[in-house]
Amino acid sequence: MKATWTVLRAELRGYLDHPTAYVLVIAFVGLALFLSLRQMFISELATLRPLFDLLPWLFTVFVPAVTMRSLAEERRGGTLEWLLAQPVGEGELVIGKLLGNWLLVLLALAGTLPTAVAIVWATDADPGIVIGQYAGAALMAAELSAIGLWASSVTRNQITAFILGISVVLFLILLGMPVVALGLPPLLSGAASRLSVLGHFENVTRGVIDLRDFLYFASSTGLFTLLAYATVIRERLSATRSAYRRLQLGVVAVVAAVVVLNLLGGYVRGRLDLTRGNLYTLAPGTRQILEGLDDIVSIRFYVSKELPPEVQVSVRDVQDLLADLKRVSDGQVQVEEVNPDEDPEAAQQAQDLGITAIDFNVLREDEFQVRRGWFGLAISYAEQNESIPLIDRTDDLEFRLLSAVSHMATVERPTVRFLTGYGARGPDDFQAFSGMLAQRYDITALDLQREPNRVLTPDSTRVVIVAAPTQTLDSASVRLIRDYLDAGGAGLFLMDRNQITGEMMMAEDVTSGLDPLLEDHGVRVAPGIIYDLRSSERISNAQQGEFTLVQAYPYWPIVSTAGPHTTTRDLQQLSLGWANPVEVVEGSPAVPLWATTDAAGLQDAGSPVMPGLEDQFNTDSTSLEVRTVAVAVGPELADGAVDGEVEAPTTPPVGSQAARIVVVGDADFLSEQFVGAKPQNLYFAANAVDWLAQDEALISIRSKNRMPPPLVFPSDLERTAVRWGSLIGVPLLLALFGVIRVSGRRRRAERRWREMVA
Repeated sequence: MKATWTVLRAELRGYLDHPTAYVLVIAFVGLALFLSLRQMFISELATLRPLFDLLPWLFTVFVPAVTMRSLAEERRGGTLEWLLAQPVGEGELVIGKLLGNWLLVLLALAGTLPTAVAIVWATDADPGIVIGQYAGAALMAAELSAIGLWASSVTRNQITAFILGISVVLFLILLGMPVVALGLPPLLSGAASRLSVLGHFENVTRGVIDLRDFLYFASSTGLFTLLAYATVIRERLSATRSAYRRLQLGVVAVVAAVVVLNLLGGYVRGRLDLTRGNLYTLAPGTRQILEGLDDIVSIRFYVSKELPPEVQVSVRDVQDLLADLKRVSDGQVQVEEVNPDEDPEAAQQAQDLGITAIDFNVLREDEFQVRRGWFGLAISYAEQNESIPLIDRTDDLEFRLLSAVSHMATVERPTVRFLTGYGARGPDDFQAFSGMLAQRYDITALDLQREPNRVLTPDSTRVVIVAAPTQTLDSASVRLIRDYLDAGGAGLFLMDRNQITGEMMMAEDVTSGLDPLLEDHGVRVAPGIIYDLRSSERISNAQQGEFTLVQAYPYWPIVSTAGPHTTTRDLQQLSLGWANPVEVVEGSPAVPLWATTDAAGLQDAGSPVMPGLEDQFNTDSTSLEVRTVAVAVGPELADGAVDGEVEAPTTPPVGSQAARIVVVGDADFLSEQFVGAKPQNLYFAANAVDWLAQDEALISIRSKNRMPPPLVFPSDLERTAVRWGSLIGVPLLLALFGVIRVSGRRRRAERRWREMVA
């Protein structure tokens, strides 16, 4: 161990005392930050994904450049034999050099840490994902360092070692690329993806350290370290001796064991979920639903062996989820994996359940051919069937599965009623939202203008939804809603105090007549349209020749959570359109749910809100502040409970105190224009209905949001500091450290030489 430590220190000192190492490190850090920061700021997402998507390709060149001299230079200079003549074994030499090279690569990677820390500190980025990304990068760096060390051990020429190292690394990366897998037979395609660096690295950078990925990196690092050791010790063994043959057999056996381990690694279970909210771990609501089942849930996973590479990535996620469900269900969930390509009866059964095969291309005999495959799920419970014909995404698969199970297990479905009339929007105006609610509730509508015999009670209607009435409700309609809420009802109020009309997009004032009712419950929807100068959507404003002009539209603010609440659990952002501020009446138990940044102002009604009219915004800091856009009111909130378990009030609430309501100063956020690209809008609204209905089992499942939060800095100064501090400050600090280190070494060497001469 002491000899290994000595070799490690000598190897690392040899790099740090030489200017070439600093040139490599500065080039690596500068290029990585320059290319990734541009993508981060363009996407406006608080994630380091652009950096780590680029990292394997940068490591392909950087790591072999670092390791190429490790053993090749020793061999060329004749110092390898001298080293082995010292009290240093071959294994200690190889491990010491591996650790030295690995630490240098990690030091270079640490040059990106200031940027990562700044983004996590200044934004709402998930630190667990960042930790997972750097852990994955460290594991990949260890494997590539071992490959580079092996390449350096087989030659005397550094350039040859560099080219060989790049070739092997590039081969292992390309194995996981779709362009390679597309032309391979199904069996080889699956094997190639499991042996590729890229697939395992991408899995870890999600924020989940899976045992299979860890075993891959650990075994491949050990394999190439063993190959380097075998190359070094081979020169000291005679080819005719039994020790040499044992070495050959041992190396072949280890290579075979590593390949088999990684090919069969899909059967290994175990992972560490580092993400905030445990996005890749079963939600508490899942266990709650499974514990309440009275019958067995049967899940059949219809999957073909020959699927396109982009689908193969999702197969593992589906298998992991089904295995987790089976494990925690205490026998209530049975899982069966079926390949319809091998069983015509299974194919017919899948079609009867609504699952259809998909067509895709494969490359065979230098031409694209059409193949058909299966990738769907069928769920059976109590002689009922639900299906997911095509698993097009896996990030919401847990919710879709448990929603189907909950739907089949529910005997009596609660009613959610849209109150229409007076220009209010109904279920047909929010098709995606209504479709999501229809999985758990009976959706109906009550026209307050046309239905004379109006009956509205909490027993018949669990939740009412009032969505943006454009006319003033009569007193009888307001009284109907008030009596319903006072009787313990619940309501979702999507209030728009402005209506956008005309070519100039004028914001006309709207009066609904519900203001006194809402104020009695402690909430006031204020006039004025919110604009946020720091966090807003980007839109395509105009076409200039062949180019589309994309610019920020402050009237569509991107808001963040204002505090913890069940309805916003695990959600990061909400996109609104022409929203109004929602104020909390003094003394009210209302809890703010969503709020803008502190750079939000108000535009008066009667003003045009067309894109491109930036001059109308008041940028005076005295008029900009945080604006609340949504609040929740409930009897339990008066005691300060906003999330988790709610204690029942000591005395039954009466009147306005008995109601649960959620008020949002916008209704457009649920229109098809928004929800197509912003599913978080749907999740929040559905969570709000579940909370209002006091049925919160699915909220923790639905709210698993893997979308990164917006890249919003507290101020423009901090945004500029992060950008230029990363692009200029970090490389300058590395260069300064290198100059001090190298020049200090030279001065120390000159001083020792003068002392010797004297």
